Amino acid sequence: MALEVNDSNFDEIVLKSDKPVMVDFWAEWCGPCRMIAPAVEEISKEFAGRIVVVKCDVDNSIGVASRFGIRNIPTVLFFKNGMVADKQVGAVPKSNFVNKINNLLQ
Repeated sequence: MALEVNDSNFDEIVLKSDKPVMVDFWAEWCGPCRMIAPAVEEISKEFAGRIVVVKCDVDNSIGVASRFGIRNIPTVLFFKNGMVADKQVGAVPKSNFVNKINNLLQ
């Protein structure tokens, strides 16, 4: 299951992770965010132990959202070694996320 992150724990969980991290920036009212939510949960199970999957509610984490320039949601950022390594904006098929994750794991 994807972890919840916010302004207070983002750095500890995402930036200091020794594994690649997939961060789903979303909001409760966002239809496309709800569309990709099942894929995000599936990925968190399928890649358990190899990557960390987290969700960040932009309405409750304004500091993190502005720090990473999140203007449209859903936006998924992929972190490796504490740095943004890839980005996906908008609702896309699960395979798009899996391809980006596989690239990170190489």
